[in-house]
Amino acid sequence: MADITLDGKPVTVPDGSMVMHAADAAGVYIPHFCYHKKLTIAANCRMCLVDIEKAPKPMPACATPVTNGMIVHTKSDKALKAQQSVMEFLLINHPLDCPICDQGGECQLQDLAVGYGGSASRYQEEKRVVLRKDVGPLVSMEEMSRCIHCTRCVRFGQEVAGVMELGMIHRGEHSEITTVHGGTIDSELSGNMIDICPVGALTSKPFRYSARTWELSRRKSVSPHDSTGANLIVQVKGGQVMRVVPLENDEVNECWIADRDRFSYEALNSDRRLTQPMIKQGGQWQAVDWNTALGYVADGVKRVIAEFGTQGLGALGAQHATVEELHLLAKLVRGLGSENIDVRTRHADFGNAAPAGRARWLGTSIASLSSLQRAFVIGSFLRKDHPLFAQRLRQAQRHGAEISSLNAVHDDWAMTVAHKLSAAPSGWADALAQVAAAVAAVKGVAAPAPADASAAAKAVANSLLSGERKAVLLGNAAAQHPQAAQLLALAQWIAAHTGATVGYLSESGNSVGAQLVGALPRAGGLNAGQMLSQPMKALFLLGVEPAFDAADAAAARAALKGAGLVVSMTPFKDANTDIADVLLPVAPFTETGGALVNAEGRLQSFHGVVKPLGDTRPAWKVLRVLGNLLGLQGFEQETVEEVRAEALGNDIAARLDNSASAAIAVPAAANAGLERIADLPIYATDPIVRRAPSLQATADAAAPVVGLPSALWQQLGAKVTVKQGTTSVTLSAREDATLAPNAVRLAAPLGAAMFGALSVERAGA
Repeated sequence: MADITLDGKPVTVPDGSMVMHAADAAGVYIPHFCYHKKLTIAANCRMCLVDIEKAPKPMPACATPVTNGMIVHTKSDKALKAQQSVMEFLLINHPLDCPICDQGGECQLQDLAVGYGGSASRYQEEKRVVLRKDVGPLVSMEEMSRCIHCTRCVRFGQEVAGVMELGMIHRGEHSEITTVHGGTIDSELSGNMIDICPVGALTSKPFRYSARTWELSRRKSVSPHDSTGANLIVQVKGGQVMRVVPLENDEVNECWIADRDRFSYEALNSDRRLTQPMIKQGGQWQAVDWNTALGYVADGVKRVIAEFGTQGLGALGAQHATVEELHLLAKLVRGLGSENIDVRTRHADFGNAAPAGRARWLGTSIASLSSLQRAFVIGSFLRKDHPLFAQRLRQAQRHGAEISSLNAVHDDWAMTVAHKLSAAPSGWADALAQVAAAVAAVKGVAAPAPADASAAAKAVANSLLSGERKAVLLGNAAAQHPQAAQLLALAQWIAAHTGATVGYLSESGNSVGAQLVGALPRAGGLNAGQMLSQPMKALFLLGVEPAFDAADAAAARAALKGAGLVVSMTPFKDANTDIADVLLPVAPFTETGGALVNAEGRLQSFHGVVKPLGDTRPAWKVLRVLGNLLGLQGFEQETVEEVRAEALGNDIAARLDNSASAAIAVPAAANAGLERIADLPIYATDPIVRRAPSLQATADAAAPVVGLPSALWQQLGAKVTVKQGTTSVTLSAREDATLAPNAVRLAAPLGAAMFGALSVERAGA
């Protein structure tokens, strides 16, 4: 530790700290632009010059290490004159466009110019001009003349996003930030560059010229789009969501959010919103009032039960729905005498469930991912499935962690992956058994299943046996896998014998909460796969669109077209119109209160930030009224907090359980034919994201192509027909050298089941 004096106050900081760190610890503000606490030090703006006794000239606080006994003055005449001189240089070329700049009112340069800038400029020379750049639909680089070359955006790409999409070219006054080759910014975390830009050089293209910052109300919320549960500040004007930015929480999302958290709000204001209940009559949709719609639903349910009993009655909820909504949906179905309730619409192994009232979870804290020394990620498209978890593992890897992966394809995770196990999905259990066998050989214990460990499996095992802080993490594909229970059992054994934690990265914003409130079938109940493969007599859909959310979209659509009464509770008027009989407009997360439980089991509640649009109503209120109309007990709650208390009780932590429910069996031999590996595109995860225009214009939302292993691609070429079950699609193909030799990559929900055998042939053959 080093003891220094800062503006006359004693401060103790760790050895190796910079003066800026000492100032942060002491609560002393030093003006700066290029310094950011989450990025490496660049020291290129020089705004943080301070006066250090015995130093011949002012020194940059961000890049000057502390030494024992150092005396620092941040507000002496010497320091202030240095800072004012730097400000004068920064303003030489800066355009005088504050009245029209989107950053006005929240501009760091503007704020500091008030305190450190002169009242008039001494420079008469012409200001430089930097041409605009088109870098995609999310980030605007229209006014790059404003750039002060702090390089925060460059360092963010290198260090946090893991992709250096921006860089600086030329020197002196000819310097400029650019994509160099004229490409687009395609990182799934790109919007954070807007937040960290201290001037108006990088701005939000969807928000641009929509509102002034001082016109916006700021309200806290939580993202439902993935299992991070990122904390948000939703900015509102005139009852409409105008912008979404991160709310800093180091335990959850730090100061970052993914682009789908930031830009998906566009769908909330679109003309695709459903604003009044609708009933299909004679094949035509008719708008009705709430009393008519709910009466129609209640009467229809009563008729179904009277004629067919309760076995054909069920409900499917979305894993991004709130704790309160899923609790009341399950309570409604069970109150009617049915156990047909589920949220696992993309799963194949429904036996892989925690004991009743318990939930599968991450197995460790989200924050701990950043400090892991070893991680083994099984069946995950990590970077696109969980952008913020990938960012944390990227930080761990930058500090020396070894990351290992098992999948049928190895995407670029924008980090160094030390060990890769490649196998088609049916071979994942065997691959894990090989890792377990290698661990068993080193530990001198019996292997859980007979297997001959490959060199790659031994490398993964040796990695997990070394180091201290370790985790075995199962991704979305591992949870949705036909052998999910076996994968968990083997992962549990490996973790137990290597000293690692084991857990699920979790699919969506409330995957853990859905389990805790019992939105899964109990004994005798139909699971999601069964309800989506047979015509139900009456089916409630809460935020679910089977055409996009089902593991086998084609089979689901066919089954639901033959169903009896289908009630779709959705914020959007174009959702399920081909299969539903009733559309009930329920509020998205910005228009209702509720709570979500993220992957680490953290309960996070939020309030609606704007009033519901039109006749939209919170889903929990709709379900409560339906319960009353159906004559059920226990639907008298007046507030969302009452529902939450009833749904969860108190001790969530004691109910988090990753214990394997299946005995480890010898894995089945891998399929000799071609198998499908299906990824869910990052901007196809839920109804809100799917309807955000700017996100749908990104490279990640481009038309799907079939990924083929090298040998097959060279044989078939760039246009192929894929046949799976009764479904056939013709698409462009591309070579993916990382694919297992007998695996074919086809994004969900195209085709039939997400896993299984398929055939591929040259188009037109």
